Amino acid sequence: MTATPPSEAHQASAATALTAPPILRRMACWLYEGTLLFGVVFGTGLFVFGMLFAIGHLVPSLAPVRDMVNNRYALQAYVLLLLALYFTWFWVKGQTLAMKTWHIRVVDRLGRPLTQARALMRYVLSWLWFLPPLAVGGSYGLPGGELTVIVLGWVAIWAILSRFHPQRQFLHDAWAGTRLVHYKPAAAPRKRKFWQP
Repeated sequence: MTATPPSEAHQASAATALTAPPILRRMACWLYEGTLLFGVVFGTGLFVFGMLFAIGHLVPSLAPVRDMVNNRYALQAYVLLLLALYFTWFWVKGQTLAMKTWHIRVVDRLGRPLTQARALMRYVLSWLWFLPPLAVGGSYGLPGGELTVIVLGWVAIWAILSRFHPQRQFLHDAWAGTRLVHYKPAAAPRKRKFWQP
């Protein structure tokens, strides 16, 4: 038997280290992320807009600040900025809390951590999960139920398209030069119980 050269062994271990997690795990992580983000957006929104509202009432000369709370576009910009900060911060570090729970990491094509610019590019491109069906729904004035069906259908199609990518990556990851990989954390050393020898 011949031994495998070190370079081939290293390439084989690198290839297995960069395998994409199964689609169901990625979608479960996605749903868990949405649950966590509900709390993040609600909590910070309550704090920030509560402070703006209070400042507008306490200082009459700052009444326009109070009116910002009722501005729909300011609220949308706030949520988009908050999500951008949340995702780019955690993606540069390798994973969000949901990704950590589901043993998924985000890396660039070569397996290195993301730069801030690449994480921001991934964030912008990830809106392709929602913007096309929302644009169609908005242009045709579809009611909420029909829009929900279109969004869910688009998400399913977008997820299934990853099956046709050579590395099983979502299209926005391929376009951003990133990839989701399975990450198995090192097992923590087990403490010896007092009754064990």
